[in-house]
Amino acid sequence: MRVISKKPLRQFWEKHRDAEDWLKAWLREVQVADWKSFADIRSRYGSADWIPKNKIIFNVKGNRYRLITKVNFKAQIVYIRFIGTPEEYDRLDVESL
Repeated sequence: MRVISKKPLRQFWEKHRDAEDWLKAWLREVQVADWKSFADIRSRYGSADWIPKNKIIFNVKGNRYRLITKVNFKAQIVYIRFIGTPEEYDRLDVESL
């Protein structure tokens, strides 16, 4: 999978050092993944949630943070839409991302 854009992840782990190792590992895994459907994601990330329009929510560090992506399975692209705390997530309009 191709990840667009990595910059928000880097900026986040520079501010939240406890998330750095998890996010770097996730990024490495995603870049070599060949996801064809949400089921492929769920088989590796059991707590991942699907929301309409192929958006996937990953719980980072045991739900300490949330990562929202939009996945284009056909093009093999993962778009980073949001990374933040559950409190920041609760204030989002996820469908507008």
